Amino acid sequence: MWESYCPVESGLGREENFLSLEDLLMSQEKLPCRTESAFPRLGFLDKGGDSELIPEGSKMELPLWLTKGLYDHKRRILSVELPKTYREGWRTVFSADANVVDLHKMGPHYYGFGSQLLNFDSPENTEIAKTLLQEHDLETPYGMIHVVIRGTPKGNRPVILTYHDVGLNHKLCFNTFFNYEDMQEITKHFVVCHVDAPGQQVGASQFPQGYQYPTMENLAAMLPSVMQHFGFQSVIGIGVGAGAYVLAKFALIFPELVEGLVLINIDPNGKGWIDWAASKLSGLTSSLPDTVLSHLFSQEELMNNTELVQNYRQQIGSCVNQNNLQLFWNMYNSRRDLEMNRPGTVPNAKTLRAPVMLVVGDNSPAEDSVVECNSKLDPTNTTFLKMADSGGLPQVTQPGKLTEAFKYFLQGMGYIASLKDRRQSASAGAVPSASMTRLARSRTASLTSASSVDGTRPRPCTQSESTEGIGQINHTMEVSC
Repeated sequence: MWESYCPVESGLGREENFLSLEDLLMSQEKLPCRTESAFPRLGFLDKGGDSELIPEGSKMELPLWLTKGLYDHKRRILSVELPKTYREGWRTVFSADANVVDLHKMGPHYYGFGSQLLNFDSPENTEIAKTLLQEHDLETPYGMIHVVIRGTPKGNRPVILTYHDVGLNHKLCFNTFFNYEDMQEITKHFVVCHVDAPGQQVGASQFPQGYQYPTMENLAAMLPSVMQHFGFQSVIGIGVGAGAYVLAKFALIFPELVEGLVLINIDPNGKGWIDWAASKLSGLTSSLPDTVLSHLFSQEELMNNTELVQNYRQQIGSCVNQNNLQLFWNMYNSRRDLEMNRPGTVPNAKTLRAPVMLVVGDNSPAEDSVVECNSKLDPTNTTFLKMADSGGLPQVTQPGKLTEAFKYFLQGMGYIASLKDRRQSASAGAVPSASMTRLARSRTASLTSASSVDGTRPRPCTQSESTEGIGQINHTMEVSC
């Protein structure tokens, strides 16, 4: 008896999802190739020849799956030519007016197939990636902002919006986390919107002399323009350091646009005079990259001069424009206190209404600040995650643990429940995807006791919805994992 097929979403990246029929069909698409050496006993692949071998220099079209198998970076036995729809001329047409070309007629798997081309060395890979990843420079009331979109809208689900720390950009801050296998299974079900602070993206032009960098409040006020431009209704924010501050400020100003927040290494307080003087002195005695490193990493990590620290020292110095970074650093150090207080502690207390997961490493320079932020939030919808062996950048050093915690967080908001239901329906003939199976199975894992609490909430618990539960259930807890 035939079993019904439960559609599995295709992947967008260098690896196909072989549980997806779309990706299986895409792997049969043909690529123009040229042999760099003779292929003995494979002459039958060349329908136009009668030899037992394929001679060197032969041009032929091979399916994607076979091309990837034969392509070797070390032994050049095959070179790949770009299909015409991915070449510069066509990319120019698409950027000028995407409405003049029917991409489906020219290739039904344009984005997925194009992302597979990044597996092959090509001088145009960078430009192809920009086209596929949908990089945009948007004008807002407070200046230009760089945005990278991954994925396509998934019904009414919120968008995962990220904001990086000072000294970094979305690539340096989040690539390790979002490229983690289990995290990719989650993001297949959401659009991901990476936001770079003005002038912090790779290859950014230097701001002119006298340029007034946006305040932290202005940076938060830019985000509604991003959402309006792309038609996003709501977001789940993931911010680190300065980015966590921006997202928290955004949620305080526009609470209706935020469904949840993951705040890593957040400092809710402005700089005092002593901190300001210490920062000025540090700037006189240390280089800008070293000053930023002391913000990102613990003293122990800096003293050990780990490979990770060395790598980030080099990346901060080479990938981020130093003048622009100095402006961002100065503005972050000029921030004001986040005006929020735990409900019940002061009259008319204002705090974050959306569910919040606070994350900090057990040896992070931001540990005390995150603990203080925890004291200002509603305990009925806040989880405090303290990660062992993670240092100052838990999303880089412990992406697996953070991904698992993020699964529970989404589960508590009700967005993983649908995956669980579909897994249960497998007994009726549906075939669940790998991500559905893993996410459902993760409910029984023992990463954090917070899951037993969050897992019982079918929808996000906001301040207005949880007044009866205050004092009865406390979601705020320290979890060491």
